[in-house]
Amino acid sequence: MTPNRLSNATSPYLLQHAHNPVAWQEWGPDALREAREREVPILLSIGYAACHWCHVMERESFENDEIARVMNEWFVPVKVDREERPDLDSVYMDAVQAMTGQGGWPMTVFLAPDGRPFYGGTYFPPEDRHGMPGFGRVLAAVHDAWASKRDELLQQGSALAQYIERASQLPRSEDALSPDTLRRALEVLGRSFDREWGGFGSAPKFPQPMTLEFLLRMHVRGIPGALEMATRTLSKMARGGIFDHVGGGFARYSVDRVWLVPHFEKMLYDNAQLLRLYTRAWLVTGDELYRSTALATADYLLREMRHPDGGFFSSQDADSEGVEGRFYVWSYDELVEVAAPHGDLAAAFYGATPQGNWEGTNVLWQPRDEDVVAVEQGVKVPELRAAMEEAQRRLIAARQPRVRPATDDKVLAAWNGLAISGLAEAGRVFGRTDLIDAAGAAGRFVITQLRDENGRLLRSWREGRTSGPGFLDDYAAMASASLDLYETTFDERWFEEAVRLAAEAIGLFADDRDGGFFDTGADSEELLVRPKDLFDNAVPSGNSMMIEVLLRLGALTGDASYEERAERSLLSLQTALANAPAGFGHALGALDLALARAKEIAISGDPSAEDTLRLAETVWRRYVPNRVLAVGLSAVSRVPLLTDRPQIDGRAAAYVCERFVCKRPVSDPEQLADLLTNP
Repeated sequence: MTPNRLSNATSPYLLQHAHNPVAWQEWGPDALREAREREVPILLSIGYAACHWCHVMERESFENDEIARVMNEWFVPVKVDREERPDLDSVYMDAVQAMTGQGGWPMTVFLAPDGRPFYGGTYFPPEDRHGMPGFGRVLAAVHDAWASKRDELLQQGSALAQYIERASQLPRSEDALSPDTLRRALEVLGRSFDREWGGFGSAPKFPQPMTLEFLLRMHVRGIPGALEMATRTLSKMARGGIFDHVGGGFARYSVDRVWLVPHFEKMLYDNAQLLRLYTRAWLVTGDELYRSTALATADYLLREMRHPDGGFFSSQDADSEGVEGRFYVWSYDELVEVAAPHGDLAAAFYGATPQGNWEGTNVLWQPRDEDVVAVEQGVKVPELRAAMEEAQRRLIAARQPRVRPATDDKVLAAWNGLAISGLAEAGRVFGRTDLIDAAGAAGRFVITQLRDENGRLLRSWREGRTSGPGFLDDYAAMASASLDLYETTFDERWFEEAVRLAAEAIGLFADDRDGGFFDTGADSEELLVRPKDLFDNAVPSGNSMMIEVLLRLGALTGDASYEERAERSLLSLQTALANAPAGFGHALGALDLALARAKEIAISGDPSAEDTLRLAETVWRRYVPNRVLAVGLSAVSRVPLLTDRPQIDGRAAAYVCERFVCKRPVSDPEQLADLLTNP
């Protein structure tokens, strides 16, 4: 079949649709012009490569010749990868949610030629089914309405546009930033917490790493119950089927309350955030389950999600051979045979049964503690652990020849920033230099390959080709990653990169009227509205990441303008943080940082010297969420926090400061630990 106009796209998701009979094209001036000239609506379809129901709708409708003919005749069909164009996804998702009360992907929106939305939904079956109208019937109804009620549709589109613009502006709090906001947020979260299985609400359950990180922060503040909520969830997830017990890494979410059956796609952003979260949970608790889960997740990223040149891919599909989860599940007999001579032990350990625990097959999980399984099977716990290590090696070898889920191999700046931060922190905490090296390689990849000739950060890269300009979250995530690389390697080029990215972000995205930041740059194309995403969803919002970056830079540089801009942004969020904390997990962490006043830790010494590294490791091996770290020789460092911080008698010295006012410097790691533990 002759390819459509998606054949030159950079996105693997768009390329998957390049041979549909639908006359797809990418979003851009050509599509808008064609809609104006033909006086027909735009049919905008938004999805992503790892989206199971996106694939279903393609097979059922977009590969259907008759449906394609109608789409081509009555509309201008436009296909968008939401991961490349989060701005379009944000604007039109708000519209669909306003029209229908729900959202999701695939998303289908009908637009006037000027971009105003007037009707939309998510997945449509090819024919009427389960109370949903068939896609053919939807197309006919929209076509008829456009012909007979166009003015009414355009008025509806204008009203939606005004609503979307108003919705992005939260009322600014008149109160000063307050710890009461944190406490109220924790109370609200507690009402929906599942005390038996962890997580929040019922099925489906998502990992919510930012919310769990907030709970760890509240534990540091001494709030009772916060740690128990975090550890219950972390342990149940790590033992659940949402975690890949053979190859490592987490699936997107669990379809049930008990974390057994995942929706099998794996996303870079989930695993990046969970890697860091489990690392920090280990720092707090010392629980071996958290250490092993973090390292298995890191190893998965390096083994399966890494481009040879250093960048990290975006996702892996749920499906292989057209079947969801086929790559990951096991029949009982196959599991026992592959894990031999420990097959029966493996079946008991992984909760497998002859009849299966999901659709006649087994999703591997650990529903019972290992000591319970050991007693039941008549072995000692160390013997069980050794047997399961051998069984796991056999299982991963047996899984290798299976048809693998497709990988979306585009490299996104923002998601790579999250991965860099997670790998850098895990590497320094666990002493894994390979993780630190991988983080540095990914950082270098992004800042060299995802830049245009003017130095503007770009959104996406694939096979040497890039997509359009980067968004706020790209700048914020990479600025944060650069700070994490600096605090791990002490290479001041990463500090300077963070300063540069923050300055560019302020110039491109700052909303100087209402505070906060827009998602799109001042140099970007004009959309229906200029989106300003304030919610932390699957990934932290660009706004919440940028607030944290500004607070960290303020602590490292002493420049009060960073902190002032961050606090102004937080004031616009404060009311929402207390009332809807599940949507502001990262922003709550930023508020905690703003209220706590970061510990400014300056270690004056040769970064490669043993005495300097011992002091740095003392900082790394403790969960001190509200701190910054600068390491280097005071006389030559370009980091302001190190200015006038000399060594002591030729030995490395650690200064613990607040607002650049420091306590007495120490050279002994135990004394430093005491300063970090006791205010």
